Amino acid sequence: MRRRAWDLGIELQFVQGSGPAGRVMHEDLDAHAARGAGATAAGGLRYVERNDEQAVPVIGLRRKIAQRMQESKRRIPHFTYVEEVDVTELEALRARLNATWAAERGRLTLLPFVIRAVVLAVRQFPQINARFDDESGVVTRHGAVHLGIATQTDGGLMVPVLRHAEAFDLWGSAVEVSRLAEGARSGKALREELSGSTITITSLGALGGIVSTPVINHPEVAIVGVNRIVERPVYRAGALVPRLMMNLSSSFDHRVVDGQHAAEFVQTLRGFLECPGTLFVE
Repeated sequence: MRRRAWDLGIELQFVQGSGPAGRVMHEDLDAHAARGAGATAAGGLRYVERNDEQAVPVIGLRRKIAQRMQESKRRIPHFTYVEEVDVTELEALRARLNATWAAERGRLTLLPFVIRAVVLAVRQFPQINARFDDESGVVTRHGAVHLGIATQTDGGLMVPVLRHAEAFDLWGSAVEVSRLAEGARSGKALREELSGSTITITSLGALGGIVSTPVINHPEVAIVGVNRIVERPVYRAGALVPRLMMNLSSSFDHRVVDGQHAAEFVQTLRGFLECPGTLFVE
């Protein structure tokens, strides 16, 4: 009996016996197996075949998002560049600012600092804050930084736009990004708040992983991906010390952004974020 139960993947303790004094009979094993109620001794985990299916129509907003992603990958030869950034000093500054000003101005996340770094970096690399009309073959470089903020909603990924990001301080951008994200998630965002971006930032927050390959928001030519912050041992001045490290995974349109310029742009972002005092020096 025990050997047969083993062969069937059944734990006898989960079988209701019909024999004398509750003894498990062969027919009890057959009935138990027919019900697909195999289980393990650890926690009663069940190992049961499933054959159910669910057809989910890709319609509405989800269909539009799928079409935009497909169009972006079809049209744009993506080039992704990944660099690690030591954000130990930046996180110390953020903690200090929050301890001093959170009650009065609100708490700062990492995002406003990344926004500020992008605003400053594109001044040195104007070809990256741009939109490419590949039908007419014209790249339009923008002085204004209309920053798309990729936002996950119940309906799918949306990109509300922080217009004139260059005109906001840290707290101003934090408040505006929060307002835009809430509008996108509640379905109350205005049409003009969801279009016209010149460059996009995407982040999965704590789920940001080590590396990502973000898809460019067509017709833009660049997107900056923010991965999660982790504490890692790093050699500094010959000593192994704990540092807070974060990767930037950024994609570029290789038709109009050369690899060297893309790398230099990301290295410039890294410089601002690793020395956060430079974010406030014009």
